[in-house]
Amino acid sequence: MTRRTFQRAGEAERRKDLIAATLDSVSEHGLEGATVRDIAARAGVTGGLVRHYFSGKDEMIQAAYREMLAGMTGTAIDAMRGADADPRRRLREFIVANVSPPIADPKALSLWAAFIGRVRSNEDLARIHRENYLVFIGILEDLIRAVLSTRQQKPPFAEVRHLAVAINGLIDGLWLENSLASDLFDERRLPQIALDAVEAMLGGVSLEDDD
Repeated sequence: MTRRTFQRAGEAERRKDLIAATLDSVSEHGLEGATVRDIAARAGVTGGLVRHYFSGKDEMIQAAYREMLAGMTGTAIDAMRGADADPRRRLREFIVANVSPPIADPKALSLWAAFIGRVRSNEDLARIHRENYLVFIGILEDLIRAVLSTRQQKPPFAEVRHLAVAINGLIDGLWLENSLASDLFDERRLPQIALDAVEAMLGGVSLEDDD
């Protein structure tokens, strides 16, 4: 276990450190094994100080799950924003980021597995999961709509939602493949499979820079 060196920090920074320590603890010990004492030790603080920021372990777990999901989505958004204004390029970078490291990662998979087992039985985690899912689907819908508009297509909402859900399912599956068995593929294989499939779903639209 890596313990952080104690130092004075602002409240926002300290809370961020505690959330990071919670994720580390959950990754190593699972939700049941992650304790407030272990989390505090990893963050380099006392148990008493933890209670200044969180009411208890449940609230820490919720904050950690929210941070994990937001971080993964945020990484993909950053990749998309790094592209030029071409809608095809933006969708391409968003998809590739979601099926590649650091989003596709063994630690991310272990965290996801720990949390997802509780989503159906824990209302707070379910709410966080649903909120992030809808944000992610909304991003895909906007990207899909922009790409199709370059071909003067204006599909109805139901069709765009259908495509977004299908592409999200594809991303989930290839993310799992790369997180579990990245050694079986060269680094470009799974992203290319994702892009080929998305192009087919969009009716043959090319996501390359030039048609």
